[in-house]
Amino acid sequence: MSSFGFGLITAAVLAIATVGFTMQFAVTNVLNLAYGSVMINSAYVTYYLNIHHVTIWLALIGGVITGAVTSWCLNRFIFTPFQRRNLAPITVVIVALGVDLIGTFGLQAVVGSSYVAFHQTAGHEYHFAGMILNGLQLIILGLCAVVLGLIHWLLKYTRLGKAMRATSANPNLARNSGVKTQFIISTTWLISGALCGLAGTVFAMNTGVFEATSAQLYIVLLLAAMFLGGPGEPYGAMFGALIIGLSTEISAAYINPQYKEVIAFLVLLGMLAFRPYGIFGSEKTL
Repeated sequence: MSSFGFGLITAAVLAIATVGFTMQFAVTNVLNLAYGSVMINSAYVTYYLNIHHVTIWLALIGGVITGAVTSWCLNRFIFTPFQRRNLAPITVVIVALGVDLIGTFGLQAVVGSSYVAFHQTAGHEYHFAGMILNGLQLIILGLCAVVLGLIHWLLKYTRLGKAMRATSANPNLARNSGVKTQFIISTTWLISGALCGLAGTVFAMNTGVFEATSAQLYIVLLLAAMFLGGPGEPYGAMFGALIIGLSTEISAAYINPQYKEVIAFLVLLGMLAFRPYGIFGSEKTL
């Protein structure tokens, strides 16, 4: 059962990240492969605030702001200009991959390749239902529940959320109906970027130690969770993150943990063989 507990923590972190990732894809059709780079850069902002005597939970705000502002700038100054030139989607993907490499290895050139850790304690251990979770992990689970609850409230019960869903479904129709689609897109990137920054920090907190390339392969899990749940479907992203998180951690108890990313894609491929557009997606999604 301990591996199940680890899987829940992994799923919680992955859910925060994947919801932001899929929201970006939903409103702009951009597969932002630079997402992992933004995550780890945000984590380092939190880290440097933390080592300068800012409590970890206050420093977390710095990471969230970093993710939001960086994501907004990427969309405004990189992805949007390329899309306006009507380039092939694969071109934008390659651009995103280039941004990811620049962001990751540029960070490594600045901070070095040594591992670092936050000034924090894991807290007391709690035993229940055969699982052993520490205080930090319980906080991460609670934080995930609150964030996903807020996203649900935003999408279902606010005018902004309805406008985001309309823009995602049909941007031209939404624009003709009076929706300020460019404002909605920019706002979505701010919100999803904030989720990215939050995910990067809790990812680093959960791993204990991290360095500039720690999130380099995280995009593999993000893609698996997003396509498993359904591209552009936030609720699908939540469910996909749960499945991928549990399957990778439980399988790691029986095989080499280095193959967790492989397990994630095996789960994805197995499901897509029966439902190519994901669990919550539809044929029009692809």
